[in-house]
Amino acid sequence: MSTKVLIKVEDLQKSFGTLHALNGVNAEIKTGDVTVVIGPSGSGKSTFLRCLNLLEVPTGGKVYFEGIDITDPKVDINQHRQKMGMVFQQFNLFPHMTVLDNMILAPVKLLKKSSDEAVNIAMELLERVGLPDRKDAYPSQLSGGQKQRIAIVRALCMQPEVMLFDEPTSALDPEMVGEVLDVMRNLAKSGMTMVVVTHEMGFAREVGTRAIFMDEGKIVEENTPEELFGNPSSPRLKSFLAKVL
Repeated sequence: MSTKVLIKVEDLQKSFGTLHALNGVNAEIKTGDVTVVIGPSGSGKSTFLRCLNLLEVPTGGKVYFEGIDITDPKVDINQHRQKMGMVFQQFNLFPHMTVLDNMILAPVKLLKKSSDEAVNIAMELLERVGLPDRKDAYPSQLSGGQKQRIAIVRALCMQPEVMLFDEPTSALDPEMVGEVLDVMRNLAKSGMTMVVVTHEMGFAREVGTRAIFMDEGKIVEENTPEELFGNPSSPRLKSFLAKVL
């Protein structure tokens, strides 16, 4: 595993009014790591993930991306966001655009790629997820699993350095979960740095290289997935795993 720290989080705080969603979170995401984040609902997992690219602006603490403090107001956050792909529970595809148009929009507009180059990259990625024949379809013509696979490869069109996944399978019918997890497995095998908030414990255990357990806005335990699942040390993690495994 790489020792290069891509994202470093120091004393991260986030409050929504009187609710403290994050209470002093410290974490490091290394290049090539697949960091899985688990925990009960309301534990701060999604807020933590969304703070990594400042979709949620922290109330305190710092987030360093490639050594730059992106919480500094003087930093152009959009420039850094281009290197961070994000996949949500809901697929967030533009309904009035075809699959291919959804995929080439950002590379052409933001990365200033030529239309031909963007199409070539998009078609290569559609091949990888088994959907090249859907390039002219509209989102309404796709299944949930297909939409999520398209959402993943749309993010990959920007050639990001890290992919952030916020419970990417939670809105899917059970039989569609596998096809999305397969895409993520292959992405992990290719060496992509990933941070995945997930309820899929089997996937977390199998694909993760680091596992983080959060509760009440804090990281309670962090370890290899093998140790975290097989040999939990905190009573809170033991009780959580007893319910979900």
